[in-house]
Amino acid sequence: MNQRKRTRGLAGVLPIVLAGVALLFAIYPAACHKEEQAVVGVAQTAVKAEQKAQATATVQDNERAQLATIPLPTKSMYVDIHEPSAWANPFISVGPDMISLRVTQADANPSTVGEGTMLRPAAARRQELQLRPADLAQAVAAIPPSAWRYGRVIAVAEAPASPKDRPKVRRNVESAIQQLNDLGIVVEEWPGR
Repeated sequence: MNQRKRTRGLAGVLPIVLAGVALLFAIYPAACHKEEQAVVGVAQTAVKAEQKAQATATVQDNERAQLATIPLPTKSMYVDIHEPSAWANPFISVGPDMISLRVTQADANPSTVGEGTMLRPAAARRQELQLRPADLAQAVAAIPPSAWRYGRVIAVAEAPASPKDRPKVRRNVESAIQQLNDLGIVVEEWPGR
């Protein structure tokens, strides 16, 4: 009789155990599926990051190729220039939030007659652009070769800023110099104006 109760007790528990095992087998593939989805998601993110890195590398290569047509700088042409207004190549003034890029186009008229007069003012060929620091490389690559009279060199100066903005300006200057060096451009750093 005791044996019979035990068998009946086991017979009552057995369906519950089997149901639990069946539930475990039903849940296990779902858990594995979630892990597989997570792995697939990570793989897709890695592929997108790789594609973005390749696109960035391609853009940088294109920018470098555009600037490679400009000859290396000739220091003797600009060593005696100490005023930003006399600088004929692109000039960058770096502030806490923006970068000011000044570009003076070459005079299209090769004659020296009337140069700098009211008929051919240098200020008419000068453009000043306000850029975000992230846009600097793209803007510099777009500067036409005629604006690089000293060769591939840019003057960089700190814009006047409050003492609390000075560290941010310095970080932006360092970042700008790094971007320009990555493009193969020589940087002539000037004291703040």
